[in-house]
Amino acid sequence: MHGGGHGRDAARGADAARGRDAAGRVSARGGRGGSEASGPDGPEGRGPARRRAPSRRRPNRWKVAFVTLLVLGVLGAAGWVLLGSKLLVVRHVEVTGTKLAPRDRVEAAAGISLGSPMARLDTGAVRGRVERLREVASARVERSWPATVRIVVTERTPRAVVAGRDGRYYQLDASGVTVTDGTSRPPGLPLLSVASPGPSDPSSLAALRVVEALPGALRQKLAEVQAPSPEAVTLRLSDGLSIVWGSNERTSEKLRLVDALRHSAAGRSANTIDVSSPEVVTTH
Repeated sequence: MHGGGHGRDAARGADAARGRDAAGRVSARGGRGGSEASGPDGPEGRGPARRRAPSRRRPNRWKVAFVTLLVLGVLGAAGWVLLGSKLLVVRHVEVTGTKLAPRDRVEAAAGISLGSPMARLDTGAVRGRVERLREVASARVERSWPATVRIVVTERTPRAVVAGRDGRYYQLDASGVTVTDGTSRPPGLPLLSVASPGPSDPSSLAALRVVEALPGALRQKLAEVQAPSPEAVTLRLSDGLSIVWGSNERTSEKLRLVDALRHSAAGRSANTIDVSSPEVVTTH
């Protein structure tokens, strides 16, 4: 009897110990992550929580299609207005800055068709055609919306005149390019005397560079420029004074010498001033 009682007491003690161990393990799990041991907040509880979280709404395909069609419609309408309609077409061509070149010649050279779409106008091509005119040094072409094209011309400046064998007078700019011509000699321009006047002639270019470098007061008194060679430029003034200039080098030194001599007694009485060699200036 005593042996049986002791066996039952031992069994009950072992069951109590196992119960305490199980309770400790449950308590330990609850301490490490309270949410895990608290039912709905535990691992089993996170599944329903995820399902209840709001998901991203898929874009409405009909709305996307509508916006796309709307954008395409706007772009198509804008393209039609710019390129296909009669709302924004060339109706006027304005030319400014011309004095030597007639306005109608500039318009003809530009080749702009009235009624053509403003957006299709190739301003670079128009500028190139206008600049081929001999009177034109450069041109600028602008669109003035909604219907006007403006051409701003910068003309060449004549610096001398050449008497042609045909009896006409040809005006040349500082580069030797013929700007315009006429049957009478224009006032205010010196006569250029060279063998072969033109932009590729070294004597013409040397003489024209000298003329270009002269101050306005002296240039106004210039009647003729002779240049048998690029190193032998001579200026003849309207008061009868001749200035042997030589080459077109050391221009600033030569200008100072001429100005000083013209204000001196020797210079005022001289018929010729030679500054071709600035180190040795002579008058006679």
